[in-house]
Amino acid sequence: MFAFILSRLLQAIPVMLAVTLIAFSMFAYVGDPVTIMLGQDFTEAQRDALVHDLGLDQPFFVQYFRFLGNALSGEFGLSFRLSRPVSALIAERLPATLELSMVAALLALLVGVPMGVYTGLYRESWLSRFFLTFSLIGVSLPTFLIGILLILVFAVEIGVLPSFGRGDVVQLGWWSTGFLTASGLKALILPSITLGLFQMTLITRLVRSEMLEVLRTDYIKFARARGLSNRAINFGHALKNTLVPVITITGLQLGAIIAFAIVTETVFQWPGMGLLFIQSVQYADIPVMAAYLMLIALLFVMINLVVDLLYYAVDPRLRVDRGAAGAGGH
Repeated sequence: MFAFILSRLLQAIPVMLAVTLIAFSMFAYVGDPVTIMLGQDFTEAQRDALVHDLGLDQPFFVQYFRFLGNALSGEFGLSFRLSRPVSALIAERLPATLELSMVAALLALLVGVPMGVYTGLYRESWLSRFFLTFSLIGVSLPTFLIGILLILVFAVEIGVLPSFGRGDVVQLGWWSTGFLTASGLKALILPSITLGLFQMTLITRLVRSEMLEVLRTDYIKFARARGLSNRAINFGHALKNTLVPVITITGLQLGAIIAFAIVTETVFQWPGMGLLFIQSVQYADIPVMAAYLMLIALLFVMINLVVDLLYYAVDPRLRVDRGAAGAGGH
């Protein structure tokens, strides 16, 4: 197991280096942060001094390796727009994004998996047809439109939920959380539904298709012939064998939820990393944009590693194959 984890980590190194190089090279030639920082009235001497202070007069790879070296120590330089350390900005915004993403992912799992199982077991019922129609709507509508519709109904027309912001938060060290206040919990409802709806409908359809496929296999027919109960067959055998592809999609979708929370955070003005990234794009804030993409890439690498480890817990065939391969090597 240790060798497996080590090999995955070694494979992640060139991936991370490629992501950082692409991100930094893209953003190094986007916009003119010096003009944005100085405004309209400045002298050429002031411009040259600021360019020198920011290190923008250095060759590209000198800037890149300096950025990379600082990133390895947790420092991403200063934000061009806010003149603050990027690591401090990310530390402030990270709790908001992670809380929103985790609530959206839990919502997608806790609702999507039961809906998928039900529609797979009871294909002809009216409730299954309703779930499938609902999932089709969730997949088809863009995220920003779902968010606007929810704001229109629950914030404007009914007026029971806030339309923007994070509500009151409580500081627990450097971590800020809205789970401990009533306004914080209310503020989470609409953006988490908006962010998790697409993933929920995707999981529903995936679980349904996998359940239908597994229920047609020979070993399920054999289990019925042995006289096992429907409950034991459906949940002890069929559902367990649908979990491998579900884990794959769910793991990748968790990374996608965090990465693509940009739209939801913009619609609801949620003070997370996505909103920070959008604001940084407008001002060509290269350190913030590059740091954001590096962090998202790192999250995807970690999630993929966790997904690979979960395979071992769910599918014994993988353990048998690796064990056989190890024995063959001797």
